[in-house]
Amino acid sequence: MAHDVAALAVELTDMAATDHQSAVRANSDDPAEQLAWRRLTAQHGDRLGEIMDEYGWPTEELVGEEAARAAWLIAQHADRQIEIQRRALKLMQQAVSAGSASPRELAFLRDRTLVNEGRKQIYGTQIAGVKDGAPLPWPCEEPERVDELRAEVGIEPFDEYVAKFAMA
Repeated sequence: MAHDVAALAVELTDMAATDHQSAVRANSDDPAEQLAWRRLTAQHGDRLGEIMDEYGWPTEELVGEEAARAAWLIAQHADRQIEIQRRALKLMQQAVSAGSASPRELAFLRDRTLVNEGRKQIYGTQIAGVKDGAPLPWPCEEPERVDELRAEVGIEPFDEYVAKFAMA
């Protein structure tokens, strides 16, 4: 089992590295590049589904910090596989409750899943676009409480967060 887990950690970190290198294609003007991004994230989502079947959520204790973060990133980008995101969210919630996953990453995945379901997000982590140089978040359930909710899970205040997008 130890060898399998070591191989799993390498596989997850390799998938995240490939994801990172390809992410520029996600919003490309070239449909072929967008398609390549969708194909990659779908393959990764499928594989994460298999991993969750076999191991449950790949926690830091199981695969190490880098590979656990990689698993979260793969779930985060499985936008066209809502069932994978929902399973990851459920398993990750259990891991956070047990103290073996990041509440911050869970908050991002929860918002991403809600937005993909056409619902309002909680933490304001998902940005719909930029208008007149200002980032526009997807609608939030309780916009007046966003910074309070973000602080509870270790996410910087909304204004600091969106300042990163404004520079883009």
